[in-house]
Order: sequence, then structure tokens, then C-alpha cells
Amino acid sequence: MPLAPVWSAPRRIGVWLTNSPSPLYYKPQRLESAVRELSEAGFNTLYPNVWSRGTTFHRSSWAPMEPALVQSGASHDPICLMTSAAHRRGMRVIPWFEYGLMEPADAAVVRSNPEWVLQKRDGSSTVVMHGKEMVWLNPAHPGVRQRFLGLIGEIVQRCKVDGIQLDDHFAWPVELGYDPYTRALYQREIGQQPPDNHTDRTWMVWRRKQLSGLLRELRATLKRSGQGSPYVSLSPGPFRFAYNHWLQDWELWALGGLIDELVVQNYAYSLKGFERDLQQPALVKASGWGIPVEIGILSGFGGRTTPIPILSEKVRLAAERGHGVIYFYWEGLWGIHSGSEGPNLRQSGFSALHRNLRP
Repeated sequence: MPLAPVWSAPRRIGVWLTNSPSPLYYKPQRLESAVRELSEAGFNTLYPNVWSRGTTFHRSSWAPMEPALVQSGASHDPICLMTSAAHRRGMRVIPWFEYGLMEPADAAVVRSNPEWVLQKRDGSSTVVMHGKEMVWLNPAHPGVRQRFLGLIGEIVQRCKVDGIQLDDHFAWPVELGYDPYTRALYQREIGQQPPDNHTDRTWMVWRRKQLSGLLRELRATLKRSGQGSPYVSLSPGPFRFAYNHWLQDWELWALGGLIDELVVQNYAYSLKGFERDLQQPALVKASGWGIPVEIGILSGFGGRTTPIPILSEKVRLAAERGHGVIYFYWEGLWGIHSGSEGPNLRQSGFSALHRNLRP
């Protein structure tokens, strides 16, 4: 049964797009047709991945280009091409800097700048993420900040995008911060060495402030440049986990005017779990903060594909609470992870769902 319209004003209907695993970025014709299909299916915002696994999807002054894009011999810039195709159709493009401050442990920037890398109390620095050894660069270090701001600034200026998005990898993992640089900075500012307990509240607050400071500097830099949009979207996990494990205080960032949009990831597979997560206190409060609050919904990835009837009910539950929806991810709509329903049924299903959600 079709859903009755439930939005009183236009809201975000978006999707994350990435190369993993997807051939999307490597042929201009494929990008053009993808944007056309999404526009016809009622999507109004695209979140293309631009920073992943220590590489970019364009020629950058700050980091290497993604190897597969180099090997494809492509001469196009996927993000600029996607932005141009989307803008012609009245859609917005908000590039997604997925890996934030995280780098592969064997990345050249890590080998060249070991003093930029955060450490655990035992002196180790690697964290296994996505099945690979990763490290986190120090958001308090001036060199890290300059590189991070440069990575973001160049794509904003080059492609004239509508903003940028950070996610749960824009973080300071709570067990990290015992490297020599951070120890010295904490000693200078607080007058003592960091405590052995990495969950000590004073120690956590100090590190959260360093992360917030980088976000504040990003905002100021984007506004000062005057090129492209200073719009900053954030896509974190649930507040308590983000706050206690990643030192992301997204409530403070929203209330302090450091972010313009909040996209809270809710990848619970069951409807009951999804609805329960919509009732988290911080998310309920966020609706009154004066910024758009969207919900990240799993459309399909790997072995998990959410059927259209369940997706429709999840979208309804989010929309009833005034939230837009962002799907993870492109290939889970009607692509390689379309599941047993198949591409044709899913593409028509998304089109019907979004038609019924328009005011």
C-alpha cells in the first residue's frame, strides 16, 4: 500500500556513493547515468566518497590518487563530474570524507610523519578497522590540521560542491593520546601527564576540545575562502557511543553552530530495533536544534539487502519524526546489492516511495 505524504516541507532524500565495491567512479558515462537514475527516482542529494583508505578520487596536493582510478586511465574528476550532472538536475552534492583522520598504517604520510600519529598507553598505534591495520592522525597537531583543511578545501573550491560531510571517522579514539606530542601538549596546558586511565573525564574532555577545535577551524577556513559552500554535514553513530568511544560531542557541535546538518546512522536491521534507535534521547532532542536531522538507513551492502517493504516502513518512521533519509549505499539501491527483488523492482519501488513522500 502506498504511503500517504508525511513531510510538510521538502526534506533530504540522499544516498552515499562510493567505489567500494562499485565500478561507479571509473567511467564518465556510468556517472552520468547514475545521477540521471537517482534524479528520476526522487533523490535530491548525493554524498559521494572523496577520501578513503588514505587516497582521494582526484589529483590532490595533499594525498595520492586512488590506485584503481589511476589504473583505469581515467582523465575525469569523478566528484566534479558528478556535481555538474547533479546541479543540472537541481540536486545537491555534499562530498563525504569517509576516513576523516584515519590512515592505513603503511601510508606514506604515516611513514614520513610518525610524530603525527596518536598512540596507545603501551606505545602502539595501530587499530584494526575494516579488516586492515589503521592509525589515527592527531587532530591537535598543526601539520595534521593543515593537511586535513587542505584536503577538504581543494575539493570545495575545484568542484563548487554544496558542502562537505564528515562521519564517525572524524574522531579521536578514546584509548589514544599517549604519543609524545600529545603528552607534551597536555603537560603544558594542564600541568600534569595524561592519566593512565583513558576514560578519565578530565582527560576525555581535553581531547574532545582538540577535536572540536579542528572542526571550528574547518568552519572558519571554509567561510574565509569564499569559494564553494561552508556547509558542514556530520554523519556519526548514536550519541552515547560516539561520545564515549570516539570523543565526538555532536550535541555540543550542533548547539555551537559547528555543523549544519546531522545524519545519524541507524543500521538496525529489524523494524523494532530501528524504531527503538529513533527514540534515543539525544536524537529526540536534536529535532529542536534548528538544523536538519536525517537518518542513515541501510539499503544494502555485502550480504545484507533491506527489502523495499521494510525500507518503506523505516522511511515512514523517520519521516513521521521530521527526519530526512540517506541510504547506504548506491549499489544497495538497485545495483550489485539489490538482492532477490532485483534491480527493476527496486528502482520502481524507490521511485514510488519517494513520490509518496513529497509534500
